Formats: sequence, C-alpha cells, structure tokens
Amino acid sequence: MMKIGGVLVCLLIVSMDVGAGILGIQAEVAQNKVNQLRLWIFECRQPSHDAFKLGLGAAALLFLAHVISNLLGGCMCVCSQEEFQKSSPNRQLSVACFIFSWVVLAIGLSLLGIGILSNNKSRASCGFTHHHFLSIGGIACFVHALFCVAYYVSATAANEEK
Repeated sequence: MMKIGGVLVCLLIVSMDVGAGILGIQAEVAQNKVNQLRLWIFECRQPSHDAFKLGLGAAALLFLAHVISNLLGGCMCVCSQEEFQKSSPNRQLSVACFIFSWVVLAIGLSLLGIGILSNNKSRASCGFTHHHFLSIGGIACFVHALFCVAYYVSATAANEEK
C-alpha cells in the first residue's frame, strides 16, 4: 500500500509541476498576442490580463507542488559536513535534491513573478525588452518536478533505512 501511495504522490507532484509549466508557457503566448511597438531595444506594450492570470496560476501550482513534496518527503536535517559524509547515499541524495529543488523554486518563482508583474493591469510600460520570463519560468517548473520527485523518493527511502 505504501508503494501505491508513493507513486500517487509522485504523480501528483509531477502533474502539478507540468501543469504549472504549461500555464507558464501559455502565459507567454498570451503575452505575445497583445499590441506591441518596438524600436531597437526599446518596447512599448499593453499588459495582458490573460497572461497575468495564467502566470499567477503557474506560480501557485509551482508553490503548491513544492509544499507537498517537502511536507510529504519529510525533513532531512544534516547539521555538519561530517554528518553529511557519514550518512547513507539515499540521505545524501535527498539533501542534494532538497537544496536544488529550493534553488529551482526560487528561480522559477522569480521569473514567473517578473512576468506576472509586467502584465499587471496598471503597468502599461515602455522600456527595455523583457521577453521570455514566463516561458523560462514554465521550463523551470518542469525541472522542479524532477528534483522534487527525486527528493521525495530518496527521502522516503532514507526514512525507511532508519
């Protein structure tokens, strides 16, 4: 029964992150549909409410997937480098994936956040071109899925070793 539960948790995390990635890419598409005026490296454009909503949904799904993987994966505390080196390979892998998942989360949420803010209704703006923040944030969601699933699997394996 535990194996079925683990598979379901992994599928939930992957589906949420993949959904977030698709929403991020769709937000980029919606953003590119609005009227733009470009002169060399400067650009004037109207914000896209659809891109705003899709980007916000992507950020929310990414955050929820991260919370679920960390809550259900458990805490893998390593207080010193000596303790890390003496720990089992599963525990070492879970700590590494935990750190990478937080890094990818920070990058993904930052990129999605920049894209969301640029599509806020009150921000019709002119300035340097800001392209692809939403789509790169969406791609970060796919990478986040890999690290979160690897963290969950290695953390549960390390907890079973105890």
